[in-house]
Amino acid sequence: MRRAPALVATAALLMTVLSGCSISGTAAVSCQSPVTDGAAAKLVTVTGTAGSAPSVSFPTPLKSKTTQRTEILPGTGDGLVTGQQVKLELSVYNGTSGKVIDVSKYDASSATTFVLNDKTIKGLAEGLQCAQVGSRVAVVVSPDDAFGPQGGNAQIGVAKDDSLVFVIDVVKSYLPRATGADQIVANGLPGVVLAADGTPGITVPSGAAPKKQQIGVLKKGSGRKVAEGDTVTVHYTGVLWAEKTVFDSSWANGGPVQFLAADGSKTQGGIIPGFANALIGQTVGSQVVTVIPPAQGYGDAAQASIPAGSTLIFVADILGIG
Repeated sequence: MRRAPALVATAALLMTVLSGCSISGTAAVSCQSPVTDGAAAKLVTVTGTAGSAPSVSFPTPLKSKTTQRTEILPGTGDGLVTGQQVKLELSVYNGTSGKVIDVSKYDASSATTFVLNDKTIKGLAEGLQCAQVGSRVAVVVSPDDAFGPQGGNAQIGVAKDDSLVFVIDVVKSYLPRATGADQIVANGLPGVVLAADGTPGITVPSGAAPKKQQIGVLKKGSGRKVAEGDTVTVHYTGVLWAEKTVFDSSWANGGPVQFLAADGSKTQGGIIPGFANALIGQTVGSQVVTVIPPAQGYGDAAQASIPAGSTLIFVADILGIG
């Protein structure tokens, strides 16, 4: 089964349940959090070890006009940044009543994956900036930073003036962009220039499209090699060769996505064969450019904004596996 090109990663827990600095401990000193370590967050008492369900208590009603964070357990590595994909275990409470809204299973297979962007609630995304992998943090989200000035979410029992309390374990983070060493690529491949945030601009060569797939490594990462069947986190932009226009881009859509690195014509949940070919065998941290002829793309079938018989160009940053 082949996937359509527009794929958006969502946070299963937060998008369904919650749709809608001063840095403590060992957080990296170069990371500037927009969230302070305030008095409200310090009232949240948490016991237990990272990776297991915490015991959480706080006085009610716990209210704050600003979003605040405090570190319960330290982590390591670089602080999280806007646009980065992460895996979390989390417990969510109504700050007024103290009632549980949702709690993770706290097992290795069920961590929530999502992107720190404006598709999740503002206070949570900002509260996680500069947190480190392995850390446990408590975040008290103000009403305005939860569901905005209109306030509240009746579906989950949150009133207009209720703060939200999160206790979060940062299980894993993925690279925010390709970090590998620059490589020399063969002539004839599309030209690629990068904006400050890593978004690629792609120049289509003049002349006829190649009949066979072409793959070039623009940056060579030092991470794990992608194997067939791996779930791979990527940033990507797709361009139509003939029209010289972008038909899809995870950068434009707000964050990286996860693909199954497998031929979707043979493996359920996989992707078009040419894109799978371009990812399999590459290393995390790499950036690749590939030209995919119709037979390894969508063939003679039109697909959303992709005309039938299109040659496709992809530039992809390989940000993580699993």
